[in-house]
Parts: sequence; C-alpha cells; structure tokens
Amino acid sequence: MRIHDSLIGAVLLLLSLAVLWHIQGFPPAAGQQYGPALFPGLIAGGLAIASLLLAWQGLRSGQPLVSVGAGLRSPRHLASLLVALGGMVFYILCVDTLGFIVCSALVLLALQWALGVRPVVALAVALLATLVIHACFYKLLRVPLPWGWLQPIAW
Repeated sequence: MRIHDSLIGAVLLLLSLAVLWHIQGFPPAAGQQYGPALFPGLIAGGLAIASLLLAWQGLRSGQPLVSVGAGLRSPRHLASLLVALGGMVFYILCVDTLGFIVCSALVLLALQWALGVRPVVALAVALLATLVIHACFYKLLRVPLPWGWLQPIAW
C-alpha cells in the first residue's frame, strides 16, 4: 500500500503544530533565556517545514492518494497484516488482565505463525524474546510491567 506524500505531509504538519501548541505551556527556566520548550520547538518547526515540502512535492506528483500494492492483494499477506493489527489490539486490551509475559508470548507466537515460522522455533523464540524483553524493562530500566495472571509468582 502506498499513501500519497501529501497525506503524510499533512499528518506530520498537524503533529508539528500540536507539539508547538503544547509546548507553549512549558514553564520558563529560572535565570535562563531559553527553557524546556526550546528543543521540542526547534524540532517541531523543522518537522513543519519538512512536512510542508513533502506535501508540496506530493501534490505536484499527480499520483493517486492511496494505491494498493501487490502485497495486499495476496490473501496470505493480508492475513499477516490482520494478525499484526489484531495482536496490537489484543495486547492493549488484555495486558492488564493476562500480564506482559503471557500477552507478549502469545502475540509473538501469532506473528511468527502468520509469517510461516516453524511452530517449535516460533515457540522458543517467543518465550525467549519475551523473557529477555521483560528482564530488560523490569530489571534494568525499572519499568513496571503488568504481571496479570502471574502475579503470585512475580519476582
């Protein structure tokens, strides 16, 4: 699927304008001429300029706004896309109840299944990746991840 550059430019312009509007509420830094809004403002300003240029070039190209590529015409590729989107929705809705480890392992297993990975390899990779990601976030970065069903054995 190809989305027209002018649409992407318009979305990025809206994002940059939202950031510029939001940083107006940042408090000034005491004793300095610039505050915490300076760098986000510079980045948002640069993004606004780049998105305007992208939208302008897109409008000049004369291409259709959305074109479906060969990948989405294939039932297997479309099913893989739907599994990826469904996995994200499942994770968002169920992570508090089931916990990170269960949800992450199930989503990774489903994604690998959709991509044709052998079941034994997919299961091993899903479990190993989930445990490594959990250890990195929970132990190293100290980000509390929901335990859900596994709360009784939380470490």
